[in-house]
Amino acid sequence: MKLLAWAVCFHGLGRQASACQCLGLRSSVGPRQSRWAAIQDVGTGSDLQGQPCAIARIMRPDDANVAGNVHGGTILKMIEEAGAIISTRHCNSQDGERCVAALARVERTDFLSPMCIGEVAHVSAEITYTSRHSVEVQVNVMSENILTGTKKLTNKATLWYVPLSLKNVDKVLEVPPVVYSRQGQEEEGRKRYEAQKLERMETRWRNGDIVQPILKPEPSTVSYSQSSLIHLVGPSDCTLHGFVHGGCVITISGRMTFTSNKSMEIEVLVDADPVVDNSQKRYRAASAFFTYVSLNQEGRSLPVPQLVPETEDEKKRFEEGKGRYLQMKAKRQGQAEPQP
Repeated sequence: MKLLAWAVCFHGLGRQASACQCLGLRSSVGPRQSRWAAIQDVGTGSDLQGQPCAIARIMRPDDANVAGNVHGGTILKMIEEAGAIISTRHCNSQDGERCVAALARVERTDFLSPMCIGEVAHVSAEITYTSRHSVEVQVNVMSENILTGTKKLTNKATLWYVPLSLKNVDKVLEVPPVVYSRQGQEEEGRKRYEAQKLERMETRWRNGDIVQPILKPEPSTVSYSQSSLIHLVGPSDCTLHGFVHGGCVITISGRMTFTSNKSMEIEVLVDADPVVDNSQKRYRAASAFFTYVSLNQEGRSLPVPQLVPETEDEKKRFEEGKGRYLQMKAKRQGQAEPQP
């Protein structure tokens, strides 16, 4: 039930490689069995018709954040691409209307260890559950020191995709069934599906809140941490299938919702303003919660200034963030305990 997709993107060397060039694809299963996609940096070759492909490359200095490690956005992009590839391939594994799998939800993303400049990223994506109109994909990211051959797990993520018709992107198609590798896997996936469906409904109910930038904030408050970014989306920001749509103006707003002793939860809201179609009003395109920690030069976590919620709405978001923090902390501790 596995499929290996080998790909590499070269930089320098006197020539440019296409950003989506697939190299040396190898497969040992048929289209109906494609539940696994692995991305590795191994060299050149020729791709196989109908097989998924992705990019893997050595992390470069321009991928670094201010701490000198690979920027989290670079890793997230590779995770999303791996999930989109395997989901799109599975959704087109049977005869019918052609489609592209679009990201609908990032269930969770764990940054377990930093990836360093000069290491090679290995990204593997596996379909773990399918409902009638959605696909659950679990992704692992490994870093490899190509001088020593040492590998370590740096990231784990769970994402949900939906198949959108290429003829009409507003039309969601049905997902072909998947063959599960062990007994009970489908039931486990169904429980995760129902849980994320309920949480998604709660998110939609809350997403009517439009954040406006504060010009004169007060220190140590939600207003002090709030920020906004306005960006004109162009073709270079889109995938091969046209997502994100070029020509939309998006407003990205961020605000702090919760702080523990050494971590911060940040809520990010993305609102879109169509500039061509005047009949369509601003709408909420995406929302997410990110957890950050403050690190010193040795990579050790530092205490963070505590958030002071002022309004009833800020206090409510603080308590909700505290609940998510305690839930994730308990889950991490449970995973860290040795299994009998």
